[in-house]
Amino acid sequence: MDILFAANETAWGGFLGLIRSAVPEHRFHATGGFRADSLAGYDVLIPTMTGITRELLETADGLKLVQQCGAGLEGVDMEAARDLGIDVANVPTDSSGNADSVAEIGVYLIIGLARNARGMAGSLSARKMGQPRGMALTGRTVGIVGLGGIGRAMIRRLRPFGVRLIGLKQSDPETAGRELGLDWAGGPDQLEELLGRSDFVVLSLPMNESTRGLMNRRTFSRMKPGAFLINLSRGGLVEREALEESLSTGYLAGAGLDVFWEEPPDPDDPVFLQNVLATPHVAGSTDLSMNGIVAAVAENLRRIEAGEEPLNVRNR
Repeated sequence: MDILFAANETAWGGFLGLIRSAVPEHRFHATGGFRADSLAGYDVLIPTMTGITRELLETADGLKLVQQCGAGLEGVDMEAARDLGIDVANVPTDSSGNADSVAEIGVYLIIGLARNARGMAGSLSARKMGQPRGMALTGRTVGIVGLGGIGRAMIRRLRPFGVRLIGLKQSDPETAGRELGLDWAGGPDQLEELLGRSDFVVLSLPMNESTRGLMNRRTFSRMKPGAFLINLSRGGLVEREALEESLSTGYLAGAGLDVFWEEPPDPDDPVFLQNVLATPHVAGSTDLSMNGIVAAVAENLRRIEAGEEPLNVRNR
């Protein structure tokens, strides 16, 4: 089969090289960037971070599957794919090891902000010892917006720190709260209550039309003064100008970002002059998660070639 990888050869933690090794019988073609001009001649598309529009899908003449090498499908026109008879599948975070890997970066960002990693780097540069003083996590409240695979993995890792854990879930939050042992759980309409109670707010929910721009001037103003924001999901959940304003005024103490309003972000963006700890969208890029994702994608390629139903189809 001919498979189009809509990115450069080394993108996504070297995924292309790994999947080529796993299924060498197939022909893989990289576009050289997060783009695709035509789908003619391809059996499978791996979109990565490329927007997949109806117009692009209509260029396909034999495409059977859009297979994401991860969970995020917000850039794919699902309705158009369904209309054209093209399956769209992803790899769930909790079955691949991805959620565990993302949660580890989440803990890293929380600790880095609490202990003022930027300030420590400045002290070492200035040959100052014993400063800055950090913030202990014990007794702080962490609010997790989204209690799917990543949110649950965060809870497991944060509990030993002695924090209070609260969360939001799209449906049946009371049951989720009991199962996860949360101090409080609410639904989407209770976001402002969670924001007002949390010292750290962790975004681990999907992005769609209802969650795009979730963190904006109004919702930032509902956060506790001096709180921190951690975004492990998608950059579009956060309005960039509102984030910079909240950081520059000191209302928000800092932000930990693995995802951005544009990717790659401009390294000279003034938002990075604020107390921001940033990682280059690598939260899910570990040996554990990559091996799990490669195995899942390889299985769906095998199924497509054999004329079988692919797993984790999301647009039917």
